[in-house]
Order: sequence, then structure tokens, then C-alpha cells
Amino acid sequence: MGFASGMRKAVDAAERGIEGAVNGVFARAFKGEVQPVEIAARLQKEIDHRSVLLSRERKLVPNEFSIELSEHDYNRLTPYGRSVSREIIPHLQQHAKDMGYVFNGPIRLQFELDNSLHTGHFRVRSEAVADSRSPQRESSTAIRTAELVLEVNGMRHPLVPPGIVIGRGERADLRINDPGISRQHAEIQVTDTQYGRQYRIQDLGSRNGIKVDGQRVTQAELHAGTRLEIGSTRLLVHSPSGR
Repeated sequence: MGFASGMRKAVDAAERGIEGAVNGVFARAFKGEVQPVEIAARLQKEIDHRSVLLSRERKLVPNEFSIELSEHDYNRLTPYGRSVSREIIPHLQQHAKDMGYVFNGPIRLQFELDNSLHTGHFRVRSEAVADSRSPQRESSTAIRTAELVLEVNGMRHPLVPPGIVIGRGERADLRINDPGISRQHAEIQVTDTQYGRQYRIQDLGSRNGIKVDGQRVTQAELHAGTRLEIGSTRLLVHSPSGR
């Protein structure tokens, strides 16, 4: 059996598995409207379409999905939202395993209302969002007193001396579950000088490097408004009071 044929059979089998599980639970409740099985199939195709090559055997795929529905479908589907998610997510996980896909973090489905859509029509938006974890708890006091903070996936981390190491490994101060990030990827150095507090990012010999405001660098000064890209994760430096 050729590689292409094997891949096609794997995709077909995954689609049949999703259809069988989801249709059996919800088909009678959604006659004539958007069917959960349609959403499941679309999400699987979204994953296939949005996959990004990380290595010869691994591809990064979206893990957060927004399903936009008409008012009628939204009102009928959202009461079943948790049940739909519980049925769909395991099959997406199995499909990813079969195809060699990697998720940045947990799979999340969000149902949204779009009044421009007609009954029976829906759209899907997706994004690969890293699951950031830091051994330091996010202290509101530390954030308020910090001159600058680093924001990643909605979490703010105060930038105070001596700084933080960003990476995927256990020794990193700010751990980000992103396959494109090295175990110790980069260090943000925070130093108090007679001229004020200074911030600098330094690449620690990472595999994929760092970008500062869209430019690939090995080191750079940071200030409020600086945007960083590390692996597939975007980070923002800003003041605690806002962006």
C-alpha cells in the first residue's frame, strides 16, 4: 500500500469514527439545522488545512476553534455545547495522533453568534494557542509594581530583576508548551542602572531563534510595545496599566 493511499484511508476512518459517535448522540435533536457531525468534519478538515510542518514527522495544528453560527442554530446548539465538545474532542485527538499532528495546548471549542449567517450555515476560525505555565504565580501586587510586564496567552508576568528564562523545559522560569520552543530558548534580562531599568532579550542558542517586532535577532533591547515571536507563540511587552 502506498503512503498516499494509507493516509487517505486513515483520514476516511477518522471521519467515519467521528460521524458514528457524534451522529448517534445528537442527530435526532438537530433535524434540518447545523448538525454536530458537520462541525466535527469541518474541524478535522480545518486541522488538516492549517497544519504547519515542524519536522519530518510532526506538524503543528490549531487547538482553539471558534464556531460561528446563525441565531437559530446558535440557540439550538449552545445548550448542548459541552456534550458536543466531549464527543468531538477525543476524535480530533485520535485523528491528530494518527496523522502525526501536535497541539500547542488543550483543544477548546467556542460557539459564537453571527447574525449574518443563515440557518444551516456556519464558519470556523482556528488558532494554535500555546499553554503557558510559569512556576511563579501571577501576583497582582508584583504586576502593579512592575514597570513592564510580559503577556503571553492572556497571562501577565512581571519583568523584574534579574529577569526570566523562557523555554519549554523544567528549568525555564516561564514554561511554554510549544514544540517550536527550545527547552531554554531565550532570556529576558532586567537590570537596574543609574539611568533607569533596562530590558534586553538574549537568544540562548535556540533551534528556531527569536523575532523582535518582526525581525529575527539574537539579542535586542525591549520597551513598552515590543512584540516577540518565539516558536509559534507571540508575546507582548507592555506596562501593567494597559497596552
